[in-house]
Amino acid sequence: MSETTGHDLSHLSPAAGRLGAAFARPKVLAAVCVIALAGLGWLALGLMTAATGLFDALCRPLTSGAWSAINFTIIAAMWGAMTFAMMLPSAAPMIMTYAEIADTAARKGERIVSPFVLAAGYLSVWLGFAAAATFVQYVLTRAALLDASIAPTSRLFSGAIFIAAGGYQFSALKHACLTQCQRPFPFFFSHWATTPRGVFNLGFKQGLYCLGCCWAMMLVMFAAGVMNLIWMAALGMVMAIEKIGTDKRFTHAVGAVLIALGIAFVLATHLPLHTTLS
Repeated sequence: MSETTGHDLSHLSPAAGRLGAAFARPKVLAAVCVIALAGLGWLALGLMTAATGLFDALCRPLTSGAWSAINFTIIAAMWGAMTFAMMLPSAAPMIMTYAEIADTAARKGERIVSPFVLAAGYLSVWLGFAAAATFVQYVLTRAALLDASIAPTSRLFSGAIFIAAGGYQFSALKHACLTQCQRPFPFFFSHWATTPRGVFNLGFKQGLYCLGCCWAMMLVMFAAGVMNLIWMAALGMVMAIEKIGTDKRFTHAVGAVLIALGIAFVLATHLPLHTTLS
């Protein structure tokens, strides 16, 4: 059910009634939503990483220009799992803010919509990004900038991505989108909706703000190695910390570090590429 109002749970046993009452509360549903979906993303990524040989076999044809629906589908699934694992934790403040408002409304007997609908709208934006990133990966693989193991082949390419992502941390668009991500309450207060479609649109619009805030950071995965779990965890943590409510100094510090790493990649032309990425 997407719509939630007051429910009579008197027909249930005391234990089942307490459990049902807990899960009827939006804040509980929101926490379950974030933990479960992000956990599924990390689980899928772990399984994909364990099947390294499979990904080598899938991506190797791309280096010769071959392409198939199977290649696209599986690599898109990989990017989709990455967005679940990396972006949902950073969206937790936004989802919990919605749940807090909805919880207050539910206590008043007002009609509300499940946080899962909000999360679905948010994730639809990032699944669109995953599809676009899959196409970009295909282009980069054909251009021999990524190898069959989905790792970068050019130090200059990696350095350019790091420098570009670091530079974006100082941009006005980054800070405008980050502000919206850090302060979702005014947005929800001004655009509150009580229908599934309306709440889906709330999540979609918040997803667009999040995309504007974090797209450059996500592209760093092309420079670090698309299946590098350490970099996924580190970038996911940085994006989550940014949205908790840090000021510009943290964002600028992250940008400076990314630019420094990019310069290091460019300067380290005499080193084997894998030693600079691991």
